[in-house]
Amino acid sequence: MAEGGAGPGGGESLLFLTDDQLRKGIEAMFFAYRGFTADPDRILERHEYGRAHHRAMHFIHRSPGTTVNNLLSILGVTKQSLNRVLRTLIDDGLVESRVGRKDKRERHLFLTEKGTALERELSEAQRGRMRSAYRAAGPQAVAGFRQVLEAMMEPEMRRQYQTLKDAGA
Repeated sequence: MAEGGAGPGGGESLLFLTDDQLRKGIEAMFFAYRGFTADPDRILERHEYGRAHHRAMHFIHRSPGTTVNNLLSILGVTKQSLNRVLRTLIDDGLVESRVGRKDKRERHLFLTEKGTALERELSEAQRGRMRSAYRAAGPQAVAGFRQVLEAMMEPEMRRQYQTLKDAGA
């Protein structure tokens, strides 16, 4: 029987829950994250941006017109930190901030054409890496991987993720 596979009688083996297996999983996550961010980091470096800029652009692209407050909630950063990032992206012509129609205090965020092009370049690099890994692992592993990631999310983050997932696109 393989570690973590189905045991006799259809029950699941719990061998994958040993401290050693958990440590290996943690280390795999660290190294996978380094690989996942390596390509975008090289692109961002050329533009003198960091991962915070990438995350902001990703979620603005994902939800055009999102408010600054919604972005604050998704990213879990301070207002001051987000304002620094947004100021740079707006000054560089990548993001546009529009006053809310219903509530003039709200600021709605949109990627400009230039911002969309950079976001596409960044996400294509990550999609390529994910696509290769998913193909190598197969559909059952992909579903299991997503299930594990969702189970690791804090409840509020899981709700936000579900909202984005339900929105489609």
